[in-house]
Amino acid sequence: MGTPTNLDDVIDSREVIERIEELEADIEDAGVDGPIDVEVRALDIEELATLKALAEEGKDSPDWPYGETLIRYSYFEDYAQELAEDCGMVQEGANWPNTCIDWEQAAEELQMDYTVVDFDGVEYWIRA
Repeated sequence: MGTPTNLDDVIDSREVIERIEELEADIEDAGVDGPIDVEVRALDIEELATLKALAEEGKDSPDWPYGETLIRYSYFEDYAQELAEDCGMVQEGANWPNTCIDWEQAAEELQMDYTVVDFDGVEYWIRA
């Protein structure tokens, strides 16, 4: 798993949880084996606060501890299309009927089951 940032189109909540745990351990262990890099520690503390705020907003989503998907607002229409293809609702790569589908409307209807969380100033959709 990678380090989640608000530049990612899709984030797995387990990545957020894992990174919070890593940062907490790093901050706790800071200075044990040598001098503390003040700049690095400040960045870690800032990242930890940002991720904890995201986790607080997302914790009510049903599968947060098990792997809930967060979808960047600007990517949600593409996500809806990929989800439809993955579920076999449309054939991936087919011209028809894919070229006839209003994916913006499809995404808006899918969003009814989602809620918005803020990740450091960027909106992400997560299942409600």
